[in-house]
Amino acid sequence: MTDATMTDATMTDATMTDATMTDALSTSGGRSGAPIVVAAADESPAAPTDAPGHAAGPKTPAFAAFGVANYRRFVSGQAISLIGSWTETIAQGVLILGLTGSPVVLGLATAARYLPVLLFTPYAGVIVDRRDNRRTLMLTQALLGVVSVAFGASVLLHTVAIWQVFAAALAFGFLTALDNPARMALIPEIVGRSLIRNAVTLNSTFANVGRGLGPVVAAALIGTVGVGWCFVANGVSFALVVLALATLRIADLHPAAQIARQRGQLREGLRFARHRADILGPLAMMAFIGTFTYEFEVSLPVFGEQSLNSGLNGYGWLTAAFGLGAVVGGIALVFRPQTGLRRMMVITVAYGLSVTGTALSPSLPVALAGMVLVGACSIGFLTTGNSTIQLEAPPSMRGRVTSLWTTAFTGSTPIGASVVGVVAAAFGGRAALAVGGVACFAAVAAGAVILVTMRTAPQATADRAASNGRRYGRMG
Repeated sequence: MTDATMTDATMTDATMTDATMTDALSTSGGRSGAPIVVAAADESPAAPTDAPGHAAGPKTPAFAAFGVANYRRFVSGQAISLIGSWTETIAQGVLILGLTGSPVVLGLATAARYLPVLLFTPYAGVIVDRRDNRRTLMLTQALLGVVSVAFGASVLLHTVAIWQVFAAALAFGFLTALDNPARMALIPEIVGRSLIRNAVTLNSTFANVGRGLGPVVAAALIGTVGVGWCFVANGVSFALVVLALATLRIADLHPAAQIARQRGQLREGLRFARHRADILGPLAMMAFIGTFTYEFEVSLPVFGEQSLNSGLNGYGWLTAAFGLGAVVGGIALVFRPQTGLRRMMVITVAYGLSVTGTALSPSLPVALAGMVLVGACSIGFLTTGNSTIQLEAPPSMRGRVTSLWTTAFTGSTPIGASVVGVVAAAFGGRAALAVGGVACFAAVAAGAVILVTMRTAPQATADRAASNGRRYGRMG
């Protein structure tokens, strides 16, 4: 579950009412001693994307985000780095199974990688709202590169032990906890609010190009120079991201106002998310799917090697098929972007059916076809959810809201990876993969409950949302 960060899009679907505009320009109230910050017009939360009679904005060209020079520079570095990240992900699975032969250890190592994300990402979102996101990313990316190169050197020197695997995983997790929300919050600053959906979709597509090419690079490196070079190559790829960030044109950015340090800002973010269906719904659905469905790093190696009898190469092919489907799906979404909780629910039903069908595949070719569908549904779910919450969150809250998304997505891995690893060890790879399909249907049920509950009292929900917009849209 690497996080390929996705973050921006077409023209906002929201039309701002006179009352909302007034609120956006008024000073913030809140607790005594709270800083008073005046918001720009786009600091107001967007109107719910599922709202009846909601007017769509002008259609944005499919590749409009590439018209922004800073975005082209940023995404070029990201694209290469994401290939490196997936190269390392494949190598980690191969290395751990080679050292131990245990799906349980693989699951625990994956859990260790994301435990810090679960514990610290919500607070990291507060830090993101307080700090310059570009500088934060330069620091985290540089340190992630150091971790990968150091671990790769240990593998190449044949001194690697299982404790080093867990130590590197924890270090990676602590840095990722800060890196992911900062990266998600930076993209709107690069392209502006009007291109959020477009940039999110393009970013997701490039991330899945990395998912498709990473296994190919990993297989080539493992087969020629050894698994250790996969980690070194990933470490070097982080340098390209740092270079891209260092060369961004600062004058062309759209930075959100940094909030002043203050107690209670994390709780404010949680309260804000709780009262908006198009934030709470995607977060609840991601909690199920992020916990159990996205544990492909644990389920696919066992599914490919043992269930399909295709060896560890089967894992690489399955991951590549996933990436292919995600790229095709991402290209389709560039032309037909989606947002809103209802659309997420429809996509998630298809996601659950495709994962369940793949788990029942009798052979590798059938499973590869299934994984193409899984990849297409996956990018649909991710981009729709990510775009929805990005459009709902005002800039001064974006770090905290995206940190909750990251926590639900990758922070849930310590729980899910451990559970899926145990299921894989006890019942095999098919059962481990099928757990993800069941989780998709549970996520749809959760989304439906939130949608119905929050729509049964629309005026109360609107009043709370308006109140939250006034309190948090500028103050954080």
